[in-house]
Amino acid sequence: MATVLMCRRFPRLSRVPAIPTTAKREAKCGSSQSKQEKEDNPGAANAESTATIQLLCPVDYRVLYNPAAYAKGRAGSQQHVDRDGGQALGDTFTSPGTAQTFPATFSQALPPIRSALSKARSNTLLKETILATLSKEDTEKEKWELHDSKEDPRTFQKGRPEYRPLTCDSSEPAQPLPAEEGDSLLQSVATCEGSPGSIRDHFQRLSRLPAEQRAALLSEPAFSALCHRAVTAIGLFSTTDLIHVLKACVPLAVPPTHALLDALEAEFCRRVWDMELEQLLLVADCWRCLERNVPSYLSILFSYANLHWKELTLPQFVQLVYIIGEGRRSPADLMQKMESTILKHLDSFTLEELGAICLGLFKSVSGISDHVMRRIADRVSLQMEDMSTYALVNVLKMLRYTRMDHLPLLKELGRVIPARIPTVNIQGIMHITLTYSSLHYFDEGALAAVAMALPSKVSYCRSKDAAKFLWSFGCLDYEPPNEEEFYSSLIKQIHRKLHEFRKFPEHLLTALLGLAFVKRFPEELIDYALREEFVHKTRGSKYELTKDLFTLGRSVEIECPTYQGRRLPPQLCQEFTEMALNFAEQEIYVRPEIVEATSLLESMLGGPEYVKNHMILPHTRSSDLEVRLSADGCPIPFNFKDPVAGRKLKDIEVSLTDDLMAQLIKGRAHSQSPLEVENKARTPGEKRGDKAKAQVERESGRCPGAFPPFPVSREVKLALQVSNRNHYCYGSKRLLGLHCLKRRQLQQLGYVVVELSFWEWFPLLKRTRSEKLSYLHYKVFDPALLTKAV
Repeated sequence: MATVLMCRRFPRLSRVPAIPTTAKREAKCGSSQSKQEKEDNPGAANAESTATIQLLCPVDYRVLYNPAAYAKGRAGSQQHVDRDGGQALGDTFTSPGTAQTFPATFSQALPPIRSALSKARSNTLLKETILATLSKEDTEKEKWELHDSKEDPRTFQKGRPEYRPLTCDSSEPAQPLPAEEGDSLLQSVATCEGSPGSIRDHFQRLSRLPAEQRAALLSEPAFSALCHRAVTAIGLFSTTDLIHVLKACVPLAVPPTHALLDALEAEFCRRVWDMELEQLLLVADCWRCLERNVPSYLSILFSYANLHWKELTLPQFVQLVYIIGEGRRSPADLMQKMESTILKHLDSFTLEELGAICLGLFKSVSGISDHVMRRIADRVSLQMEDMSTYALVNVLKMLRYTRMDHLPLLKELGRVIPARIPTVNIQGIMHITLTYSSLHYFDEGALAAVAMALPSKVSYCRSKDAAKFLWSFGCLDYEPPNEEEFYSSLIKQIHRKLHEFRKFPEHLLTALLGLAFVKRFPEELIDYALREEFVHKTRGSKYELTKDLFTLGRSVEIECPTYQGRRLPPQLCQEFTEMALNFAEQEIYVRPEIVEATSLLESMLGGPEYVKNHMILPHTRSSDLEVRLSADGCPIPFNFKDPVAGRKLKDIEVSLTDDLMAQLIKGRAHSQSPLEVENKARTPGEKRGDKAKAQVERESGRCPGAFPPFPVSREVKLALQVSNRNHYCYGSKRLLGLHCLKRRQLQQLGYVVVELSFWEWFPLLKRTRSEKLSYLHYKVFDPALLTKAV
């Protein structure tokens, strides 16, 4: 096996030091890469400074597997994007289908097809040789990572014999013809009759040839002539013969854009209402195996199924849901009937069928009621041990989509899944991890198992997978025991996949935000994400990426003072800020728990000028109640509607008496104490504050005028957080990554974070005003606050 000398160097990574109370490690930095190098070679970003010797496998080796969860299959494939924004890898097969031409005449003496197969056979021999040289461990690893997005969803069809008449078996024919018959079959095309029966027989016999010969047929003029005859006589075929021809096209790997398939689709659409449901499902399955998009046919099929719903057997129903999912279409008029049928057969479905149903609903973006999803989760939680990981992952996808917090299932998942993680392919692990983060459910055992397995599997990650891993761990604010190995391997993979982000910019922002949550800022990737052309791509995306871009840009400004790369333009920051503030005014500031806290604080402190309900950090998407205290613990007014007017001295009419003139000329009157002068000089707002303060002290049992004794210190800015359950992991007091980031940045800007936790504040909303004021007084005038501010 050949060897190659590879030089790699580590990308620069800024690691922001944590706040002193939670310090874990210092920032790290390394060498930076030239802009020209990154632009000329997207994969060069992962080059290390050390030289290593690495075995170089032949290029054909990569064809042995396809690790992309949503990459298309072997023949005639087209790339799809799943509803999470996933994509097929660039190295998957693309569709060879082009416009077909059929020769009017062709030579009677056709060249033998064996010579055309020599290259294919040599490639097959090379693959077998490479496999033989792999160690047993490597072979097992390749097997685990193997994923066929066309065949894996069809596993449920093997569980019942009733699926055979409904499905097209794309495996090798049961009775293959000997290779010697290939030449004679093609030569006989010239003399065959143009009758439907003769054409059907030729298609069926050609489909039974060995795989190597079938692969070469598409380029043969004789095969093109056979297809032309089929198209010409399409109306003369019986429905059964048409289905046989279509089924033969599957092992022949006819491209999805072939003219023969165009004619077959049109004819089947014309005959739908004269066919049986079993035939309709079989034809739909053939289209799926051929990876041809047939929206018109599916629309008619769904209408037919709607009219004959009561006739559906259990296998027919599951097959129909599978077809709905593969067609990425959700027929609204069938949804209610589908839910009732799921409940009807729930105990009769196999576990693989339940997984297939969930996958079909997920792919078609079909809503499902909480009641039905909970019933499915109930059964899965009781039989998870007996369920394949693939079917289980499909149930988790639907659980994630419906936002179902099914605690028994999640607990059982945490018990069963860690031991399976090493043998699950990378896309399956990604969906498991994403389920935890989407449901805000923290399970350290499962996440640690993922983190330990990931570095050895990271080369199989698509850009989407790497981004989702980083987002999930950052969202849950979890840094695993092998955090440096875990994060460095994923960041290197992001560098290797940088070229994919030109098409899928949302994944890069997802990855960088996940890293920002845990105080990691890879400067080269941030610089790439904030360049003008990339920002332009994000604004043209079908996803709403402005908030993510804004959060990343402002976080870098606050947490990376030494960052020298590109930044968001000021006009974009202003635009994003206005969008965030407008949203807050409509959706956040008006929430009852925030309105109540604001009103009571104003009453307690002396008026609206002492409290400000706003977003101190608009890029963190949540509000703050800002309060300022002086060195001696007294509230300071700062929230003036008109900042200029707030600083102007008001015009006051004063009568010039002899006593006043004497004071002006000679100084303060000796008969007046300093306290009396101070009281006369106090503003109306301060006087109201005194009255309110005294009232609160009386209601809370404190003597009037006895504020907590603060040490002498500078002004303290408080940022009160009115939290809710969505700020925390499910059923815990563990903050999510975004809110950890926010509080960290508030502290870096000099604020003291004070939390009105939902488990304390929400129950108080139903209590008396005095109890609420007492709670707020305790929170605002806590003597420990100034200590934190020092």
